[in-house]
Amino acid sequence: MAEEIMVSVVVPTFNERENVAILCERVDAALEGVEHEIIFVDDSSDDTPKIIAQIQAENPRVRAYHRENKTGLATAVIEGFGMAQGKYIVVMDADLQHPPEILRPMYAAITAEGCDFCIPSRFIPGGSDGGLNLYRKFVSATARYIGKAMLGSIRKVSDPTGGLFMFRRECIDGADLRPIGWKILIEVLAMAKYDSICEIPYTFCQREHGESKLSAKVTKEYLQQVRMLRKREVKRGNVRVVRVSPRRLAELAAEGKQDENPATK
Repeated sequence: MAEEIMVSVVVPTFNERENVAILCERVDAALEGVEHEIIFVDDSSDDTPKIIAQIQAENPRVRAYHRENKTGLATAVIEGFGMAQGKYIVVMDADLQHPPEILRPMYAAITAEGCDFCIPSRFIPGGSDGGLNLYRKFVSATARYIGKAMLGSIRKVSDPTGGLFMFRRECIDGADLRPIGWKILIEVLAMAKYDSICEIPYTFCQREHGESKLSAKVTKEYLQQVRMLRKREVKRGNVRVVRVSPRRLAELAAEGKQDENPATK
């Protein structure tokens, strides 16, 4: 009998041919001992789909769906949610600015703290946004300020506009997810069912291959998304937010490696 998949890693891709093989190797290493799958939802116009197919032939954990004539990170992630079989779902970028090694601490923290969400943050002790240049730091800070001002659901979250997060799959059962553009986390936080979040520190890394997708169109779509969510967001009670210290996080990650499947304890 096949083991239950604990973690589904959903990765939207657009022309990331240099990164996908490295990403898979690092995800598998980070989640060694934890039953997992890697799901690529691909909108590429280069040979990324061919490279993913080659990886699939050698790695049974990898699944993929190539979308024709579609674009948009957020809608690709929603497709990945529909494919995911894991008890927990992770969303992360393919460009390696979200370091795959953070997956083990995320899994350890969400299971140990008993939370619905785990959101790595650049803005709590131990975190860093050093992978962004000054212009992108300004844009990111402005987006966070606008989002928090308009949406109560993300006000307590220190890094709500990042694209790296993990959650219990039942949190999105029946959720009215209608994202546009590239910011999926604010959509999920506004529309999902949950009452607890743990935040862990992480360092946003510099991109080594490929090009950033940031553009004026992305900014416009974000502002439109926030306006739409202001009308639709789910009203909820007090959400518990736990911020895990770097020391505690290291302890949890070490314990997780000793216990291949802490969630089943």
